[in-house]
Amino acid sequence: MNAYPEKTCDIDRLVRHPKLVAAALEGRKTEQRRDGVYAYPNEVFELDGVPFIVTDLKRQKIGDMTEADAQAEGFASLDMYQSLILNMHKGMVWSGESQVWVHCFKRKPED
Repeated sequence: MNAYPEKTCDIDRLVRHPKLVAAALEGRKTEQRRDGVYAYPNEVFELDGVPFIVTDLKRQKIGDMTEADAQAEGFASLDMYQSLILNMHKGMVWSGESQVWVHCFKRKPED
């Protein structure tokens, strides 16, 4: 048993957009923010046949995101990340107090 809430979605839906999959495969994307829990630490998922392992799961206020966080998401800047999120979710307001789950991951080392 873990201290995290129940999953709200399947791990295979954690990273879906082709550009973000490419960024993860290139090592430029190591985090994915979601409004629910998609994976727990030590779970493995695949992107184009390449295994990745979830290294951490933590809560964060979206307003506490930094430029480094946006880059870990695979974006050049926080402004670019925010713009994309608002374009993807029509009618959404960027509320600094909104909580998200940060899924941290890396390529799984070969056994």
